[in-house]
Amino acid sequence: MEAEASFSQVAPPVFDGENYDIWAVRMESYLEALDLWEAEEEDYEVPPLPIMTLKSAKEIWDYLKEEYAGDERIRSMHVLNLMREFKLQKMKESETIKEYSDRLLGIANKVRLLGTAFVDSRIVEKILVIVLKIYEASITTLENTKDLSKITLAGVLHALQA
Repeated sequence: MEAEASFSQVAPPVFDGENYDIWAVRMESYLEALDLWEAEEEDYEVPPLPIMTLKSAKEIWDYLKEEYAGDERIRSMHVLNLMREFKLQKMKESETIKEYSDRLLGIANKVRLLGTAFVDSRIVEKILVIVLKIYEASITTLENTKDLSKITLAGVLHALQA
């Protein structure tokens, strides 16, 4: 009971007109945690507000999605920009392998939120090709002991952090 009381005090994610996809995932999770997401799925009616012409939770959700998610062309351009950003990422001298991989994973997750597949093996390949010289001995060990075509992102990170 105490956990429920403390969770109910968490404020819902606020939509500021940007990053609709991230907000939508957070809001859906928030509503599911409160067992309220069915209001959107079942098209429940909501009490009208003076300025609101939308009559149901589903209409409101669909409106926000249409208004801020963008059409397919805009989403495709956003994905292309993110893919270009991913390709241009270089590891900085002052950066740890964890920080670098988190940066790459952040870009990959944005691409995934836009509905485009992005496999972890691309991140693994990028890490193995781009990492700094201080990690070359670890990479050589990986090449000699593991099948790099089957190694997971977690496996590479663990090996390089060791």
